[in-house]
Amino acid sequence: MTSNPSYLNTPNIEKPKGSPSKLLLFTEGARAALDLGAYALTRRMLTKAPKGDGHPILVVPGFMTNDFSTVVLRNFLEKLGYAPKTWDLGFNLGRPEYAFRLMDRLEEIQAAYNCKVSIIGWSLGGVFAREVAREKPELVRQVITLGSPFGGIFEKNNARWLYEFLHGAKAMDVHHELVENILTPPPVPTTAIYSKGDGVVNWQHCLELEESATVQNIEVSGSHIGLGVNPSVLYCLGDRLAQEHDDWQRFQPKGGMKLFYHYY
Repeated sequence: MTSNPSYLNTPNIEKPKGSPSKLLLFTEGARAALDLGAYALTRRMLTKAPKGDGHPILVVPGFMTNDFSTVVLRNFLEKLGYAPKTWDLGFNLGRPEYAFRLMDRLEEIQAAYNCKVSIIGWSLGGVFAREVAREKPELVRQVITLGSPFGGIFEKNNARWLYEFLHGAKAMDVHHELVENILTPPPVPTTAIYSKGDGVVNWQHCLELEESATVQNIEVSGSHIGLGVNPSVLYCLGDRLAQEHDDWQRFQPKGGMKLFYHYY
């Protein structure tokens, strides 16, 4: 795999047409099982990721999932030495008011630890994570999104029909006030992790069109449903979260680890 060391360049990304392929969607479950199996095989290796400094991490689950879906991810972070926190809002049904409730949750965690909080958002959870960080940047250390379609929240994807069925409204109507500025990265270090094998949302919508010294895209291989157990994702999280809060550096995998990533 290759990389572009000039982070000021913009990736040449073609705008997707329609939802991800049905083949990717229908194989999501099987491929997620492979991601989980890969995690089981690499658990000891993943312990070599940089150790944590104990700072709190708010983990926001994806659409139609709850805190149970992030158990493996949070256990991994805890073993590294961090203090992962659940979002405590039940199933993520994509309600705009979650943004305000997450701000309260963020303030609660920050006050308890008296330090900035990192936020990890999976899928739709990453859209909320970015919005919260935009509103409360003084409380946020960094934001990491996993397969989050912030670049095309109004576009077609393989979960949109379910959202509209549950809410009885068009997704773009419900989301407009929440995400009118979502294309702009929050004013904190931001990492967008995505997979071209994503069968739920278009991968082109899950990355920044322009990078900077504190904004980076990182590509991994795997499914959308398996992002929270994908060894490449977990190792990358360990590296990102270990960055000094006042000296954030871009992800640069070393040695054989370069084979697992494509980054711009």
